[in-house]
Amino acid sequence: MAEEQVRPLAPATDRHHSSSDDEEIVLKKTARRKKYIKLCGFMLVIIVLSVVVVVTLIFTIFKVKDPEIKMNGVTVDKIDLINGTIPRPGTNMSLTADISVKNPNFSSFRYKNTTTSLYYHGAVIGEARGPPGQSKARRTTRMNITIAIIVDSLLGNPELQNDLGTGLLTMSSYTSVGGRVKFLTFIKKHVSVRMNCTMKFNISSRSIEDQKCKRKVKL
Repeated sequence: MAEEQVRPLAPATDRHHSSSDDEEIVLKKTARRKKYIKLCGFMLVIIVLSVVVVVTLIFTIFKVKDPEIKMNGVTVDKIDLINGTIPRPGTNMSLTADISVKNPNFSSFRYKNTTTSLYYHGAVIGEARGPPGQSKARRTTRMNITIAIIVDSLLGNPELQNDLGTGLLTMSSYTSVGGRVKFLTFIKKHVSVRMNCTMKFNISSRSIEDQKCKRKVKL
């Protein structure tokens, strides 16, 4: 009989070594998963904190506050009176209004042309326009606006004779300032400030008396 050919046996599998490799792979995957979870949690915390900071700034520092407009005074520049009481027909009369714009915000307030109208018993007797400008953050800007008076409109008012008897002309003014407050590059707020004033013009002293103003802000 032919001798049976003897084949070498396959090496025995190292089960202990294979089990150790599997455990190491599982541990690495678990470590990576924990690291990923921590990273996501950290990023989430950063996002939440950033949102809280932005919202806080919007409602505190970046909150748009009402600009304030104020009529500091009115002076008579030019007037030609007959017998010291009645404006001469066909002549020019002008007033200069000292107006200030206070900006309480942490950003500049850029405004367009300033318009001022002067009324006498409801009729327009003078108008003026001021140039555009800028009120810096937490600063006050002052401007002088010259109002040319339409003397013929003043003389044609039926209330003039009564006021001349008292020596005082009761007038009112309306001033409008429109502009924009801008924070950073994405927070913009349009603001419109309006002011109504009543005053009395003393004919003999040629000065303004008893001036009262009310303002209204629209955001």
